[in-house]
Amino acid sequence: MGRGRAKAKQTRVARELKYHSPTTDLAALQRELAGNGKSDDELDHEDGDYSDEESQDRWSEPRR
Repeated sequence: MGRGRAKAKQTRVARELKYHSPTTDLAALQRELAGNGKSDDELDHEDGDYSDEESQDRWSEPRR
């Protein structure tokens, strides 16, 4: 029981997405596509999410 409401909501949301497209912020899209000139690796190192040892261990071959 209770499946009817959930299915009705999913149907309503799907119909909205199909027939009503949201307004697109073209300026934001252009900024995103233009990027800031840095590669993904440079951005990762700036954040300091992981050290070089962790990244090397993650991609090295398993020891046998």
